[in-house]
Amino acid sequence: MAPFKSGFLFCKKIFLKDLKVIAFTHKNFDLKEIGNLIIPEQDHDILLSKIKTNLGLHEVLYLGTCNRVEFVFTGSFDLNELFVHKLLDEMGVTSHISDVASYVERAQLFEDLEALNHLLKVSCSVESLVVGEKEILAQLRLAYQRSSNLGLTSDSLRIIMNRVVKTAKEVYTKTKISEKPISVVSLAYRKLKSFKISYDARFILIGAGETNNLLAKYLSKHGFKNLSIYNRTLEKAALLALELNGNAFQLEELKTRKEGFDVLITCTSAIDPIITSELYENLLAGETDKKIILDLAVPFDTHPDVIKNFLVNYISITELKGIAENNLKDRYNELEHAEKIIQQNIEEFKPILRQRRVELAMKVIPEKIKEIRNQAVENIFASEIEQLDPNSRLVLEKVLNYFEKKYISVPMKMAKEILVKEAV
Repeated sequence: MAPFKSGFLFCKKIFLKDLKVIAFTHKNFDLKEIGNLIIPEQDHDILLSKIKTNLGLHEVLYLGTCNRVEFVFTGSFDLNELFVHKLLDEMGVTSHISDVASYVERAQLFEDLEALNHLLKVSCSVESLVVGEKEILAQLRLAYQRSSNLGLTSDSLRIIMNRVVKTAKEVYTKTKISEKPISVVSLAYRKLKSFKISYDARFILIGAGETNNLLAKYLSKHGFKNLSIYNRTLEKAALLALELNGNAFQLEELKTRKEGFDVLITCTSAIDPIITSELYENLLAGETDKKIILDLAVPFDTHPDVIKNFLVNYISITELKGIAENNLKDRYNELEHAEKIIQQNIEEFKPILRQRRVELAMKVIPEKIKEIRNQAVENIFASEIEQLDPNSRLVLEKVLNYFEKKYISVPMKMAKEILVKEAV
């Protein structure tokens, strides 16, 4: 009866009580501290296999982003601060973290249904630094696929991840949690598009920092190609211009520009306004149509007189941030709806998990019954069967086949009654 027993032991491995999560996130750590825990790309495969083996885990999944590092495990072990310390040791980070105890103390630990609930919230971006950002689902799926390809996951995380993905898709589809943009770059682009700018419009970008860099790439991606980039450091402007097939100039060259423009985007760290009335009039090069100024600088790069005395559609970082804040509020208003979807999926998952446990337990029963049958026919009653005539042997074979099928259903029914009644 050993195979039958081992089958039930195997099925217990997918009880939710064996699901554990250790999370180091923006809620308890600053981004630099989280960066200390990111596993380098070149070490990923070997290190995760080492962690699984040395810590005696059934499965392991690692998720690393700029604002969270999470480990998802299945296994029969005590999830406590001692285990977190062992994990950090296996990761090899304790040598360059000055206060390991602080990391251990602030780590979030989840088990059982709480672990499942946490994973669902993460996938739905409910736990994200920016609520509603869909990227986290793609990151989680990629993390699972990588662990699966390495053989670090099996049946438990497979069915759990199926539920995680299903839940996230429902939240993103049935709520408005990710509908309204909240990034300044995205909002800026939408605002520019509202003016129905032609794709051959002439853009002047002043500053080659992160914000203008992202916005310029956004514009190029969407078909705007006439981009002139001005920056105090020509090399920085040239790098961006090369990537976008644009033109690079030093900031001083704005004073001598004679080509005119349609859209001016500025984002510098200057203390005083760069776009003065004198400079703006020079940039117009005699053109009289209404221009667009997108000022993403703090403090503003545009002098108030320019807005007052010239024909412009002026968009400021303040206006965009106001829209972003309102949109973020709308996203937070969707959290209650998202939570209901998550809880509904947890309740739906419980019978699915029970059913899977039954399926795993039942896998060994047909083999065991067939083993008993073969033992009887080939050994115990071999001599008696040998004495039967061919027709009697055929009848016996039919009887055995009938009993084999019927007897398989008995333990299956009993196991189902027992397992389905169990708490998850």
